[in-house]
Amino acid sequence: MPVKGFKSGKAAASRIWDHIQGLGDAAKPEAEPAKPKATKKAKGGAQAAKGAPAKPKATKKATAAKNAPKAKKAAKAKEAAGPREGSKTAQVVAMLQRKNGATLAEIMAKMGWQKHTVRGFMAGAMKKAGYTVESFKPEGGERTYRINR
Repeated sequence: MPVKGFKSGKAAASRIWDHIQGLGDAAKPEAEPAKPKATKKAKGGAQAAKGAPAKPKATKKATAAKNAPKAKKAAKAKEAAGPREGSKTAQVVAMLQRKNGATLAEIMAKMGWQKHTVRGFMAGAMKKAGYTVESFKPEGGERTYRINR
């Protein structure tokens, strides 16, 4: 029920604080605590004897969530084998693996990128993909990139 106004600031703070306190109760799990078996000793020593609630058991959803990052790692391992065929990364890698590498202008022309995009790609995406890119500029020549085999 929306409230249009409060009688005083103290009443407003009190009502808002009561509402906030009620929100904390809703976050608690409603599962009943697991009862310890009669054959085993209660964990936690004195606390368990006083009737402290036992930890709720993990559900299958929590286990599945823990396994999710493993799938991500497996996908990254596949990518480590090399870039996807026909991708921009694969095209640039092919140019850089030539004997003399590729000049900045060649990469710009083939990919339709600007200078800063090529430089950023070499420093970021190529490093992330696991390639070591050698950059050199011969005297009177143009900036050239090459992947050492």
